[in-house]
Amino acid sequence: MQASRRVFLSGLGLMGLSACVGGRPSVPGPVAADAGMSPVPNAAYDAWVAGFRARASGRGISPGTIDMAFRGAGFLPGVIERDRNQTEFKRTLEDYLAIAASDERIAKGRAALARNGGALRAIEARYGVEAGVVTAVWGLESFYGERRGTIPVISAISTLAYEGRRGEFFESQLTAALRILQNGDISADRMTGSWAGAMGHTQFIPTSYLEYAVDFTGDGRRDIWSEDPTDALASTAAYLSRSGWRKGQPWGVEVQLPAGFNTALTGRGKGRSAVAWADMGVRGADGGRVPDHGAGSILLPDGPQGPAFLVFSNFNAIARYNNAVNYVVGVGHLSDRLRGGGPIKSSFPPDAAGMSKANRQELQSRLTAAGYDTEGNDGVIGRRTRAAIEGFQRARGLPVTGEPTLDLLALLRR
Repeated sequence: MQASRRVFLSGLGLMGLSACVGGRPSVPGPVAADAGMSPVPNAAYDAWVAGFRARASGRGISPGTIDMAFRGAGFLPGVIERDRNQTEFKRTLEDYLAIAASDERIAKGRAALARNGGALRAIEARYGVEAGVVTAVWGLESFYGERRGTIPVISAISTLAYEGRRGEFFESQLTAALRILQNGDISADRMTGSWAGAMGHTQFIPTSYLEYAVDFTGDGRRDIWSEDPTDALASTAAYLSRSGWRKGQPWGVEVQLPAGFNTALTGRGKGRSAVAWADMGVRGADGGRVPDHGAGSILLPDGPQGPAFLVFSNFNAIARYNNAVNYVVGVGHLSDRLRGGGPIKSSFPPDAAGMSKANRQELQSRLTAAGYDTEGNDGVIGRRTRAAIEGFQRARGLPVTGEPTLDLLALLRR
């Protein structure tokens, strides 16, 4: 499952963004603080593991590796809870970029680029993937290594394989994780990651690790878990390189569409030359000529009233890492910002409730001032903001919906 390695994850980079509350990323606590993330007795799970041992042995995993991997491992009820209750936030691109390219993420990314400049330049020289792009993936996936995940991977993915909803997939990940241990890249106690088994600075799942991870430091181990991010960053560059990355080419550029443009021409896989788009009246974001980087498709992630992007082959290379359009635009835009580019020029349309970003920011500020802390006023409506709305509605005797509306804003203005 290399072409779409994280179909089971939601959100904006598993550890870096999917845990956002009130529009701000939240730092996961230590594993012991997570309810259900310590092994509990489960006879059915134990029986499944016994059967899996035989299957793993038939796939070339040694008994010693299996014993070592499962020593201390066990059933994690919290993993099942998270898997069954993933909240699918359908974020607009505006919301997504407010998180993915926040001022904090840009500042930390530029610092990370400077701090790891030597390694990133060497990685770029070997794999042909620009340092800013690799750093942007790092930023979205783990907030530059700050949120790599602390859950034991063997326990997590064996729990998911046993549970069976996607048993075949997770059993393949468990077998791959055992191969990693057998190869000596990491010890079982250090093999930690997300509840779904994504690991390290750039959140590789085990099968992708086996296929793409590299030992760039030359110490004999492909260590994506180390405090030193070099192997993880090089592995990401190797992944993108093998996915068709073209050095010196952009992922995409923002463009302006003419009035009356036929939006049926937009979408992935509908590529045309820069000349063809220009002949239709498409212009660069600054009004100039559309840049020619080969055939490109026009995307409208927030619909016809939102920003338009002309995307090129490197868009597809990032999409091999995570196929969600917002994710790819997020990585691409963050990489541009890390290298000195500016924000999106076009305006975004109002949300489904008719609220602009400024409206949502004012709502958050007024809720906080009224004693219902939203923990920030970035305009992104997350769990903290919804909880604040519910608290305000409850106190005022209103229907408790947790939904932001213009009427609610008008009430807060009184």
